[in-house]
Amino acid sequence: MPLTKQIINSKTKTNQTSKTLSLTKTSYNYTVVNRFLRYVQIDTASNPNSNTFPSTQKQLNLQRILYQELLDSGLQEVTLDEFGYVTATLPSNSPKPDLPTIAFLAHVDTSSSVNSEKVKPIIHPNYQGQTIRLPANPELVISPETNPELNNMFGYDLITSDGSTLLGADDKCGVAAIMDALNFLVTHPEIPHTTIKVCFNPDEEIGRGMDKLDLNQFQADFAYTLDGPGIGLLEIENFNAAQMKITFFGRNYHPGYAKNRLVNSLKIASEFISFLPKNLAPERSSRRQGYIHPLEIQGNEEQTTVSLILRDFTVEGLQYYRQLVQSLAQKASSQYPGSQVQISYTDQYQNMLTNLQQHPEVIQRAIKAYKKLGLKPKLGYIRGGTDGVHLSNRGLPCPNLSCGQHNIHSKTEWTSVQELQTTVDLLVEIAKV
Repeated sequence: MPLTKQIINSKTKTNQTSKTLSLTKTSYNYTVVNRFLRYVQIDTASNPNSNTFPSTQKQLNLQRILYQELLDSGLQEVTLDEFGYVTATLPSNSPKPDLPTIAFLAHVDTSSSVNSEKVKPIIHPNYQGQTIRLPANPELVISPETNPELNNMFGYDLITSDGSTLLGADDKCGVAAIMDALNFLVTHPEIPHTTIKVCFNPDEEIGRGMDKLDLNQFQADFAYTLDGPGIGLLEIENFNAAQMKITFFGRNYHPGYAKNRLVNSLKIASEFISFLPKNLAPERSSRRQGYIHPLEIQGNEEQTTVSLILRDFTVEGLQYYRQLVQSLAQKASSQYPGSQVQISYTDQYQNMLTNLQQHPEVIQRAIKAYKKLGLKPKLGYIRGGTDGVHLSNRGLPCPNLSCGQHNIHSKTEWTSVQELQTTVDLLVEIAKV
């Protein structure tokens, strides 16, 4: 899909430059955009109901392309393993000893919640504040009223789908930026850089992205995932996460003769759920607030299980929620004589800040790279988990760099040429010695 001419003819309004991110290196010639447009047209949706790894074979269609492109670029140790991970190494070209090995990671899968087949990307050049209508679905619009970040995009070249599918910016923005940064470093050997490892993984969207990655073989000192909204956000914190299962045991009896005999576990479970504080629900929480969230209820009169997830940025907060849920479950059971309750608790992942604080150079390197580009980074947090969270919990420090995604997991998903290019610039700066 040749769109180079359309991109080059786009001009940024001079009176808006103070509101926008500058494109600092025109020598890249926007090659990242052509990569991105190719990648998003490959359907790579993962499947949460699959028991295979990767969860869908179609993710390998993009992985095989990336594998070949890495080989063609001259990288070393290029592999596509049995689990669908593509990894490669760009050795350092600096004579300096004891340089760190830095890894960049992005996931190839897209969400299965929205159609991702036959994506038709469209570039909207030189955005001037208008509402964007998507041709395949005119009722879908992208407007400054619902997307206030558009107010900082005057003169930018926006990329959307045609409205019949998602775009796939999550996370093909990250994939394209890493590939383009590698290509730039390979074709500019005069720029000294440290050793770079890359990994493109499947199944991040269903929480399994790092399940099969062998860190002993990967061998990096620290890493960055590329994933997230806009540009300039360095995410270094996330929820501590746990799961609880509360099983209520009742006593079944023929309902026609049940007086003083039947103990209905469904009613106990319902009472328990009603006890949960409404102000600790996810629909009532934001920013750094945690929550208690009942996910599923299964059972009958005799036995009913309620599954919940608990989230908080502090260990103390998570333990408080655990004790609260336990006391409320026991309270519900106590109101139904003859019933019993069984409680299980499982830690899922921890706040990556705990690990990152032991490796401040990971954060400082990214901050310096942002500043070299004239950008003021914003330290942020993730109200969830990412591949970087799981890597950090396994001992590989890995904050997350935002890479130009907007309205993810929807048919109104979009990104911009300039944000893609700035992400490439950022990775090159991080890689430099």
